[in-house]
Amino acid sequence: MSRNGPIALIFHTLFVIFMIAPIVVVCLVAFTPEGFLSLPTNGFSLRWFREIANYPEFTRAFLTSLKLGTLSSTIAVAIAVPAALAIARYKFPGRGALSALFMSPLMIPHVVLGIAFLRFFSIGGLQGTMTVLVISHVAVVFPFALRLTLAATTGMDRSLEMAALSMGASTWTMFRRVTLPLILPGVISGWALSFIQSFDEVTMTVFLAAPGTETLPVRMFLYVQDNIDPLVTSVSAVVIALTMAVLILLDRIYGLEAILSGHSDKNR
Repeated sequence: MSRNGPIALIFHTLFVIFMIAPIVVVCLVAFTPEGFLSLPTNGFSLRWFREIANYPEFTRAFLTSLKLGTLSSTIAVAIAVPAALAIARYKFPGRGALSALFMSPLMIPHVVLGIAFLRFFSIGGLQGTMTVLVISHVAVVFPFALRLTLAATTGMDRSLEMAALSMGASTWTMFRRVTLPLILPGVISGWALSFIQSFDEVTMTVFLAAPGTETLPVRMFLYVQDNIDPLVTSVSAVVIALTMAVLILLDRIYGLEAILSGHSDKNR
């Protein structure tokens, strides 16, 4: 295996710096003692982290995002598993069209989806409810869950299922004891990616969220329209810290490489 040359290493280094520089800047600004966005600062202070407690709207929005992301990603994965099994194993008329339909939300701008969902649910008088947000987020994150679950299903050795059936196992027992454990890395990675997409979604959600169902990205978007203080940067820093903690925990328990790739980690 050939090693990367100096030009490739320089390019990769610059690319990584370009990607993480905004995150570093946000975290540094969060510690400013000033009442406005400033970098460099005259010192470091936890003033704006303490200020989060005086703005409960962010806490409620965070809990709403957490609930919405969990519900939408779980429902998306529950639908993606049978869909992936059907697409990977069976050839039927319209199979390609069905796969394209499932992946179509990836090709539609989220602002278009937001307007379409707003119009659709407004006709039934359901706008601004958690049910509307869950349904719309399931539609958006479902392709991510399906792609990773489908990748795990396609590479599965079906002889293990045949062996279970030949030993007298029922179809449900075979799925629960053989199929699901084999595709579990893809299911977990699909759920994780779907949750991240749902938690971070703002373009579509801003059309559908009501004052009682605002998600954290929407609340932050609305806050920066009227304020220029560093409170949003402190909230962002807290979210970044929580994300890093969850990633470290997942790496210790399951293996981050296994989750991101959708395959089992043989060394664990």
